Amino acid sequence: MKKASLAGAFFVSAIWLCGAQASCPLQASVPEVQVQRVVDGDTLYLEDGRRIRMIGLNSPELGKRGRADEPYAVAARQRLEALVAASAGRVRVLPGKDDRDDYGRTLAHVYDRQGRNLEEQLIAEGLGFLVAVAPNVDLVECQQAAERQARQAGLGLWKQSPVVRAERVSAPGFVLTSGRVASVQRNRGGIWIQLEGSVVLHIAPGMQRNFDASKLKRLEGRKIEARGWVVDRARRGAAKPGQARWMLPLTDPAMLRALR
Repeated sequence: MKKASLAGAFFVSAIWLCGAQASCPLQASVPEVQVQRVVDGDTLYLEDGRRIRMIGLNSPELGKRGRADEPYAVAARQRLEALVAASAGRVRVLPGKDDRDDYGRTLAHVYDRQGRNLEEQLIAEGLGFLVAVAPNVDLVECQQAAERQARQAGLGLWKQSPVVRAERVSAPGFVLTSGRVASVQRNRGGIWIQLEGSVVLHIAPGMQRNFDASKLKRLEGRKIEARGWVVDRARRGAAKPGQARWMLPLTDPAMLRALR
């Protein structure tokens, strides 16, 4: 890792002292590891060969195959680089209960040498969204607090609302969406929360234990906000005539909230 400039190092220190309230401190003794390089705002390579996907954080995507960078994608990567550099290029890595994703990356919380959580810091600065994917939800509450702080202050991603109305969802990928609940149904396939438009939220049978079914039923007619990775059911051949094209799977209640 390249050394941070004096100005950059001062900025990092100032943010830690005056910015986010560190509420996700490392509670266990975890050895330090050397970072090889930062890939983007939520992914880094370690010298030991592991590729780490940070738990609880989803930063904007850098452009690939001719596509433009999403807003704040470069800023998120640069900020993570600065935080790692301020920690002398060494971090502490705590793998999640589910420690591997479909791409072979290690799912883990990342801390600096002083035990401060880097996901929390990036979320608090508006450089990424909170995401809660069970069973890796141990830090959800403090990460939610960090996002509330960024949202209320209008930082980064929150300078302009990133919320997409459900009827305007038109592509797969991560989305923060809002809409009115038309119906809540339960069958052998799980719980289906149909929004007005072409988006349905899906809670698989194995994840229903994480939710209060009675609270979900009371969402009918209410406006809600949900986040996650949208799947194009038409492309997968899973959408039957009359069914919503876009499906957003949920595994934890933190990805869904009722609006007033």
